[in-house]
Amino acid sequence: MHTRHHTLSYLKLIMTALFWGGAFVAGRIMVSYIGPFSASFLRFIAASIFLLAFMLKSSKSFPPITRKQVIPVIILGLTGVFAYNVLFFAGLKTVTAGRASLIIATIPACLALCSSCFFRERLNLIKILGIVLSLSGAAVVIGRGNPLDLWRGNVGIGEILIGGCVASWVVYSLVGKVVMRELSPLLSVTYSCLVGAVCLFFPAVAEGLITGLAGYPYQVWLCVIYLGLFASALGFIWFYEGIQNLGPSRAGIFINLVPICAIVLAFICLHEPVDRSLAAGAVLVITGVCLTNRP
Repeated sequence: MHTRHHTLSYLKLIMTALFWGGAFVAGRIMVSYIGPFSASFLRFIAASIFLLAFMLKSSKSFPPITRKQVIPVIILGLTGVFAYNVLFFAGLKTVTAGRASLIIATIPACLALCSSCFFRERLNLIKILGIVLSLSGAAVVIGRGNPLDLWRGNVGIGEILIGGCVASWVVYSLVGKVVMRELSPLLSVTYSCLVGAVCLFFPAVAEGLITGLAGYPYQVWLCVIYLGLFASALGFIWFYEGIQNLGPSRAGIFINLVPICAIVLAFICLHEPVDRSLAAGAVLVITGVCLTNRP
């Protein structure tokens, strides 16, 4: 029974990596039809509905937060939902799904570096090597095989925006470490999704959300359901179930599959080419992430 329980957790984590990898493909499809604010709002209003449904089913209630938790939860919504997703969808207008996934895959390395600075978490030589490899791989990907282009300032706006995703998620994670000392991960994410969706509503309306709703093609609505249910709500719940059942070290290993899934799915679904710079960057980034996440 114990082995079967673990096997189910492993399968869910593999599916989660697939869901998160597919989010880059769905994002590329969405931004070919609608703007980044509208795409972000639709994703997280859907995610909020699904998360609320899961929460009410599991606990039959919606626990309130205390006054001192309000500001940190708002920061979570503004960084991990509002900023991250607007930058994500805006960046995907010009950056391919595979390249974007590898830039975002440097989050563990950046997070380890910032955690060392702000939380005094120790970095051993293996983690330092992982950080160097991850960031080197990202430089290869952004520079399309020539990392020196970064020093010359030859970086596209799309790559800068995806880099902003990394920065906003690092802030979200650091604040989340403090918030989740008192709130469960599910409650923290549900509240941050609600805050983010509310903040996204007005710029989405200004972008033409209300007038454009009736004209959105079916591809947009399929992507909204995919991103809201699978890549956001289910992916989050299954990942934290994996942490609970297998421990953070084992569950964290599956994060390494996300850029691989994104590159493969982008190749199959969007016919994105896998050139030398992408392949070389993928090897460096994924190796670096493995070392950074190593317990």
